[in-house]
Amino acid sequence: MNFLTTLANAGEATAEPAQEGIFSALGIDLQLLIVQIVAFLILVWLLGKFVYPLLMKSVDERQKNIEEAAKAAKQAQESAAESEAETAELLATARKEAAEIVATAKTEAADIASASEEKARTSAEKIVADAHAQVAKDIEKARRELHDETLELIALATEKIVRKKLDKKADEALIVEALKEAK
Repeated sequence: MNFLTTLANAGEATAEPAQEGIFSALGIDLQLLIVQIVAFLILVWLLGKFVYPLLMKSVDERQKNIEEAAKAAKQAQESAAESEAETAELLATARKEAAEIVATAKTEAADIASASEEKARTSAEKIVADAHAQVAKDIEKARRELHDETLELIALATEKIVRKKLDKKADEALIVEALKEAK
């Protein structure tokens, strides 16, 4: 501050009295104004030489970082959109495959049920055929037995009749008696 005061005092001696009147009427000290203008110009030069380049470099770097972040965000958004589309496609494929699997399972189940029904039907038909064959065998056996028994009864009745010949009432009584014995 001493320097500025000395500079201001030196400037007063050289100033013209007419100009001093206009500035002093306005309340402005001309010497102080000149010193302030010089100091401001020196300050602007120092800021332009040392501070503004660093500041501009920092601003440029920050702008560059912001632009890179914006590009990265855009790429991430595009990647997310692609991933979402791929996920939707995979989900649709999985649903389609699941539907095909279910349809195949239903078809196989129907085939298995049909095969089981056919097997059951075949088994039932075989059982019925076997039963008919067994019934036929049993009927044939019963016929043979009935035939054999009838022959025996006739033989017995004939034997008794041959031993003694009776009238019709006696024949009937012998047949009834022979039948009782046969039972």
